Amino acid sequence: MLTDMSTSRPGTTATPSDTAGAPAATTRRNHDDAPDTAELFVRLAELEDGPERDAVRDELVTAWLPMAHRIAGRFRDRGESVEDLRQVAALGLVKAIDRFDPSRGAFESYAVPTITGEVKRHFRDRMWALRVPRRVQELRNRVRVARRELTQNPGSPEPTVADIAAHTGLSEEDVTAGMEALESFSTLSLDAELSSGDDGYSLADTLGATDTSYDVVVDREAAKEGLRRLPERERAILYMRFFEDMTQSRIADRLGISQMHVSRLISRSCARVRDEVLGSRRPGADPR
Repeated sequence: MLTDMSTSRPGTTATPSDTAGAPAATTRRNHDDAPDTAELFVRLAELEDGPERDAVRDELVTAWLPMAHRIAGRFRDRGESVEDLRQVAALGLVKAIDRFDPSRGAFESYAVPTITGEVKRHFRDRMWALRVPRRVQELRNRVRVARRELTQNPGSPEPTVADIAAHTGLSEEDVTAGMEALESFSTLSLDAELSSGDDGYSLADTLGATDTSYDVVVDREAAKEGLRRLPERERAILYMRFFEDMTQSRIADRLGISQMHVSRLISRSCARVRDEVLGSRRPGADPR
């Protein structure tokens, strides 16, 4: 008898008729940590809330937890412990299981972006010492990746803003914002040393102090209108007293009046200006 050449030759592909009675091949999965849980998801969707559904849900979490840990591992060495990242990824896995519709396709295709998004949100909301808008955070990530790609070859110079803009397609303004955000992920203590030399100083040494002169400027501007409304002689007396630093006796001699009269005029003029300023600051007061 002649043997079937299609089954006797090595490397020959079998025809559909040759494999009709053979069991179907196992579907190839993307990762070893992607278990076949299609039946469990169908069962979960059919069950009402209760102990049985909770047990199926726990079984799914256990089965897919290695995949969640693998995703968490992608974000290691970014300032957060691996254990914390795994906890965040596990939370994303639970959310993915609760929201997954088995009629929409494979669970892995839905779970991977869901878990990844949960981990990224953790970095965005919990890891930044300063609150930075999401758009700026994304610019930071693009700038960081571009700098790494442009300097990956030994001897490559530090890329300029223009180089990064050309590499990423961003504007130079966006690149600048992203570069500034690179320094906003963490903060320094006010006691942190900014110089390693003998004349080292801390960040607190660079901070300015309250300038009381600003209060003087505000008060002076507020008093201007009241001073303009005073009679000319009283304005002259205040000018001589407070700007020329003349004594009340000298002012009295210059004007031909008594020192007591000068004192009363100064007190009355100052009180009038002060009352006008305070009155204009009250709610509903006429600024005129």
